[in-house]
Amino acid sequence: MQGIQPNPRVTFRVAHQDDSILVVEKPPRVVTLPGLGHEHDTLLNGLFAAHGNRLAQLGRERSFGLLHRLDRETSGLVIVALSVQAYDGLFEQFKRRAIGKFYWAVCQKAPREPSGVIRFPIEEIQERASRWVSMKKSRVSNAGRPALTAYRVLESNDLAALIEARPVTGRLHQVRVHLAAIGSGILGDDWYGPRATSEAAARLALHAHRLRFTHPISGQPVDVRTRWPGDLRRLLTRLHLHRPDLKPASDETEHEFGGGPVGEEDPSGAESDD
Repeated sequence: MQGIQPNPRVTFRVAHQDDSILVVEKPPRVVTLPGLGHEHDTLLNGLFAAHGNRLAQLGRERSFGLLHRLDRETSGLVIVALSVQAYDGLFEQFKRRAIGKFYWAVCQKAPREPSGVIRFPIEEIQERASRWVSMKKSRVSNAGRPALTAYRVLESNDLAALIEARPVTGRLHQVRVHLAAIGSGILGDDWYGPRATSEAAARLALHAHRLRFTHPISGQPVDVRTRWPGDLRRLLTRLHLHRPDLKPASDETEHEFGGGPVGEEDPSGAESDD
C-alpha cells in the first residue's frame, strides 16, 4: 500500500461517512501523518486499516486522501477523501477558504475584546531541540505569510477563558500562535504559551470541534460537529467553565471577519492547522 502500514490499534471515531468522504475525530497524542519516529502509529495508519484500498488509490500526490492535519496534541475533526473526485473538489474548497474550521480552546485569560480578528503574519522557522534534532515551529513576524483567525469568547472568569477560534488560513500552529500573541495562550501549550500555564492542563487544551463545507459530489452542505473531549472535562470543572457543546444551538453567533485581503493560500497540499 505504497509504504503506509495499516495499524488497527490506532483508533478514531467516525463522525460522518458516505461513499465519497469521511470525517473522523482524531484523539489527542496521535500524529496525523507518518514521519520520523512515527512510521506506524499515526491516524493515517489507522485509516489504512479500515480504508486502505481506497486511500492507496489516491496516492502520495493526494496525501492518501488527507486534506489537512492536526497537531499531535490537538484532538478533533479531520476530513478524509475516499476518491480522486472528492479529494480534488475538497482541495479547491480549501484553496478558496470555503471550508469552515472551528476550534475550542481553554486559554489563560480572555483577550481585551470579546470577539475579533487576528491578522498577524506567521513565519515558519526551524528550531534546534538538540544536537541532532530540529523541529518546525512558527512565530509572528512581518517576514511571514498572511494569516487570519477570527475568535469569540464563549465564557470567561478570573481563572481562564473558553474561546472559539476559526482559522481562515492554514498556517502551521496558527491558532496557538495567534491566541498567544493577543495574551490568551492555550493551557497546556509548552511551545507558545507562557510557562505559568504550560502545565495547567494534562495536554494542549485545543479541540477541532466543527467542520462546515460543501459536499464535493452532491453539492449539499455538510456541517459536522463533535462533543467536548472527555479527557478535558475535568479541566473545565476545575476552572468553573461550562461545556460549550451543551449550549443551545439558538445561542450561536457567527464569526465576523470584516473586509480586506488575506493573501494567497498555499495550494501545495494538506494544510497544517495547529
